[in-house]
Amino acid sequence: MQDILINWSPQETRVAIVENGAIQELHIERTLERGSVGNIYAGKVARVLPGMQSAFIDIGLERAAFLHVADLHSEHNGGGRSRHDGGVVPVPIEKRVFEGQTLMVQVIKDPIGTKGARLSTQISIAGRLLVFLPQDDHIGVSQKIAPELRDSLRLRVQNLSAAADAELQAAGAKPQGGGFILRTNAEEAGDEELAADIRYLRKTWAGILERNFQSPAGTLLHEDLNLAQRVLRDLADEQTQSIRIDSQIQYDDLLAFGRDYTPQTTALLQLYRGERPIFDLYNIDQEIERALARRVDLKSGGYLIVDQTEALTTIDVNTGGYVGARNFDDTIFKTNLEAALGIARQLRLRNLGGIIIIDFIDMAREEHREAVLAELRKQLARDRTKTTISGFTQLGLVEMTRKRTRESLAHMLCETCPTCDSRGQ
Repeated sequence: MQDILINWSPQETRVAIVENGAIQELHIERTLERGSVGNIYAGKVARVLPGMQSAFIDIGLERAAFLHVADLHSEHNGGGRSRHDGGVVPVPIEKRVFEGQTLMVQVIKDPIGTKGARLSTQISIAGRLLVFLPQDDHIGVSQKIAPELRDSLRLRVQNLSAAADAELQAAGAKPQGGGFILRTNAEEAGDEELAADIRYLRKTWAGILERNFQSPAGTLLHEDLNLAQRVLRDLADEQTQSIRIDSQIQYDDLLAFGRDYTPQTTALLQLYRGERPIFDLYNIDQEIERALARRVDLKSGGYLIVDQTEALTTIDVNTGGYVGARNFDDTIFKTNLEAALGIARQLRLRNLGGIIIIDFIDMAREEHREAVLAELRKQLARDRTKTTISGFTQLGLVEMTRKRTRESLAHMLCETCPTCDSRGQ
């Protein structure tokens, strides 16, 4: 079970997810530096780069944003693929967009380091139960939903969507169509809840289209929810037993938002009135300090060394002072098993993304390597962010990726030193 704590101030909102008394995730949003992920803009193509199969798009931010050909929706130039000598080949970006062209784009990655935001023209709008895909017509289902329920859920949403379109037609309006992806929270939802999500998402999309028609390039057409609201939409699930917030004003705002958009979550909301700061309940500020450190101690005496660069993150596992097992092979194996648990937690807590290389202590036995990989996969299965493990390389390193959309904890909280260009870790 998990508890969600929301610490609000005029300057920032901090959210901690606590499982069994230990913090597992930390989310921070500064009032004047909100992220852009999920935002939809009226963009203008500033430059097309055929050699990189990408384009720079002006969306009104400080730096031009980046659009790769793979993130162009098929509606741009007849599907994005052409037939050649009996085969199908991608249409190059220079034949699909041109300088000065206006495009509706959505931010899929925040600016990180020297890189601008990454964009897509494949628009998606998230609700509590569904993700609306206005340019598509298929119904997808989250892989985390039980396989035996997927077909029936898909059919229910298909029927509810068709019924909503029929109502519009009967009223003389144009059917909206579009596709949907059922989120994990939809597994036990009733038809009324699903239909409400469909209406809300389509209404949101209609407003975006209207603003796009009236607005010049560089205009923000749709801003994603703030962090506290995203707690109700994205983070609260069947494992959540409470959502506590320490601000009366924000509690009232969140309660009103929940009643309108996520009524299933309102019963979880609690106003915290304690004398101690809410984050002191679980020593969260001390956990944040530890999460910014390079070294992470394991209970057995082993430790991790976490190094984050712009290109990738490396994690080195060491036995340290652990000598508890009968032989050295068992010592290594047990340290690596404990490290797999610690690594999964650190990835979530530090919000590390992109390419991640793990240097477990060398193991002589194949069954030990397989067991460590299995434990790592088991722990990462709890991560709501998509992860992919490639396994051990010939050099004995584990390669994996974790989807990166927002800044890591270190980039959020630490400033770059002007002397050494590092972050004091």
